[in-house]
Amino acid sequence: GVAMEGMRELLRKSLARSLEGMREEDRVAAAWPVACGKAMAGHGLIARYADGMVWVEVEDEAWLRQMMSMRRQLTAELGRIAGVPVREIHFEVKRSEATRNNRE
Repeated sequence: GVAMEGMRELLRKSLARSLEGMREEDRVAAAWPVACGKAMAGHGLIARYADGMVWVEVEDEAWLRQMMSMRRQLTAELGRIAGVPVREIHFEVKRSEATRNNRE
């Protein structure tokens, strides 16, 4: 509804203001929960940002598929909200400590 849209606009503007003094990577990380929603944001972590490329560590295959299916939308939203160029998002499943230790 209209009220919700208004709230979103407000959040976006105040976020934009608070992002002004931040490093680009921090801006992207701060914009991430706004771009994809809190529920999804908890399952993916911005690993790094460089030259318009964003790397996201995703918790498992199911979330990876979900984020991949929304990649275009997330790319556009993330760039718009963070106010930095976002050309591409790379999603990768985060290797858990357990599997990492087994391999060594």
